[in-house]
Amino acid sequence: MRLCGLRGIARPMEQRDPGGQPAFVLVRPQMGENIGAAARAMWNFGLDRMRVVGPRDGWPNERAVALASGAGRLLDEAGLFDRVEDAVADCTYVFATTARERGLTKPVVTPERAMQQARAITAEGGKVAVLFGPERAGLENADIALANAIVSVPVNPAFPSLNLAQCVLLTAYEWRRETVEAPPEVMEMAKTEFATGLEIEKLGDHFEQRLEAAGFFFPELKAEGMKLNLRNMWSRLPLTRADVQVLHGMLRQMVRWAEKRLDG
Repeated sequence: MRLCGLRGIARPMEQRDPGGQPAFVLVRPQMGENIGAAARAMWNFGLDRMRVVGPRDGWPNERAVALASGAGRLLDEAGLFDRVEDAVADCTYVFATTARERGLTKPVVTPERAMQQARAITAEGGKVAVLFGPERAGLENADIALANAIVSVPVNPAFPSLNLAQCVLLTAYEWRRETVEAPPEVMEMAKTEFATGLEIEKLGDHFEQRLEAAGFFFPELKAEGMKLNLRNMWSRLPLTRADVQVLHGMLRQMVRWAEKRLDG
């Protein structure tokens, strides 16, 4: 069942994963704000298949729109259901999120593992759903009994309760990690590039000249070791060409200042 009448500010659509994506099912959510925040979290990570089961405050919900902040299209296109059974009727695999032991025999996986499995299932043409329970008490055992596996986040056992939107965000993030290649670290170059070996060598020469003139290499017996340590330091630093130019400029300015002081 599709909902109409509520529209947010749509951002440019991203290319969908060819293997499909899981549906996130919000079961009996109590606050429109959390529904909107969940929609925003989903869209942050490229997910747009939301289903809502028995929202406490009715549907459509203006408070949900206010919190969606640009992800209103997900609310407009969300499926509305009276029963969890209907919301997952077309799915071949269902995950249920919960932080409490339920006395039910089921595999318990982390969000990371769940989304790895979801990726594999959808890539083969299967349909996956992830159930998220209401804010106050979470999913009921009857809801979890419909699931194939339980998703549990390794939270602080003294305070295991997660906000609905937080749980959605954690799971959506893990989905994104499984479907988009993201290097663990990149260097953002601000209109420059790394200095070459020759440029680093010339910078070392410049420093040695100025330090020699200032009497830094003392006593003479230790001078060569001090110079070697300086060269080793330059080689360890990931200097850019801009960095090298700044350091050359600093040395030149200090020399000019010293010369003016002597002339004065």
